Amino acid sequence: MSAFPTPFRRRVRDCLDGASASAYCRLVSASDHASDRDPDLAYIAGLVRVRAAAGALIRDDAGRVLLVRPTYKETWDIPGGSLERDESPRAACVRELAEELSITPEIGPLLCVDWVPPLPPWDGGLIFVFDGGVLSAEDVADIRLPPDELDRFAFVAADDLDDLVRPAMARRLRACLETRERGGLYLEDGFRTPRGS
Repeated sequence: MSAFPTPFRRRVRDCLDGASASAYCRLVSASDHASDRDPDLAYIAGLVRVRAAAGALIRDDAGRVLLVRPTYKETWDIPGGSLERDESPRAACVRELAEELSITPEIGPLLCVDWVPPLPPWDGGLIFVFDGGVLSAEDVADIRLPPDELDRFAFVAADDLDDLVRPAMARRLRACLETRERGGLYLEDGFRTPRGS
């Protein structure tokens, strides 16, 4: 215990004398951030950075998936995009929907986090897909696409996804559709991983 700073040692002694659960929680909370006062900047600089994007699985009354067609690539995608600096995945999803669709549907729970392997020049990344719910006919009529970024949208049946999106995206969307009632998934390149790995 002598390796710890004196203030920390005092907190440990004081907290363990009373041995209450709340004192232990205060101790853990204080010690979790003790190193934040003097961070090792070289260590932090060497940590892996991961690109991230967030999107929404939005459906129509028939259960078809909303896809958008970017002007800058051949395949279709779900509404969403890259996170900006210090932005949470959920905030990025909300922002991207407003920018891309000009509507702000209620964003539900996280459906999946999918690790996407590197494909040079792109590094590996994390894709967060949230439940965007079901759009009413009125909401669909209110969609306005930014013409410099997206040239059209369509609602597509799950069986037809392979014709429009990359294989990993088709796997990801089908997995999300299957798990909507059961909670979020962790995927790797659109594949479910074995339990415990």
